[in-house]
Amino acid sequence: MASIDLNADLGETVAGVPTADDEAMFALISSASVACGGHAGDAASLRAAVDRAARFGVAIGAHPSYPDTANFGRVRLDMSADDLISTVTAQLNALVDAGAEVRYVKPHGALYHAVTADSAQAEAVVAAVSDLSERLGRALPVLGLPGRIERAARAAGLPFLREAFLDRGYRADGSLVPREEPGALLHDPAEVADRAVRLVREGVVAATDGAAVAVEAASLCVHGDSPDAVAMARAVRAALEADGIEVRAPW
Repeated sequence: MASIDLNADLGETVAGVPTADDEAMFALISSASVACGGHAGDAASLRAAVDRAARFGVAIGAHPSYPDTANFGRVRLDMSADDLISTVTAQLNALVDAGAEVRYVKPHGALYHAVTADSAQAEAVVAAVSDLSERLGRALPVLGLPGRIERAARAAGLPFLREAFLDRGYRADGSLVPREEPGALLHDPAEVADRAVRLVREGVVAATDGAAVAVEAASLCVHGDSPDAVAMARAVRAALEADGIEVRAPW
């Protein structure tokens, strides 16, 4: 039976206010990328994520970012390698200290995109993940898009898994449409569900211009903070299972 991971970015509370319906989302996914204080999240949300993961049988991943709650981690910061290692390490440790069995690490927002092209930032993130891997006694996988981060992770002996986005627009070159541009976000649950099945069965996604773009992915993401997140995740899960595709964490 074919299988695929379905992940969502969760635990993203800002000033104590949740940005997503975490309770509903945890019931539909197999992996949760949990904000750990950089762009969102606090001690209470970390503990709540650990509790939900246990109740719903969901794998927990760390979702570190630039330390920038004002911009929700979506603006690139000019940080030295040492400072980036320090902030990512602190965020990873916060999730571990909340009682999580961290299974993978997925950078967030601007950092997620920066590490695909910037070797120094990619190596800094990998250094932090490597430190935690040593602390836990197991190599933590890194989840993201191909590029510098994949090369840095593999060079450090860490597994790297590629991700595809169900609710984001793709350009013909395989890059994501920037959030400020038309077509960046998808909202129709049926469209997103069809995309999920096609990604698993054919390894392609339709770009905004209609081109079929080859995409290799071990995990599919629905952003938890989208207004349509629960409806999309529910439709995706139902469509995958109806097509004989098991939703299962790979970690």
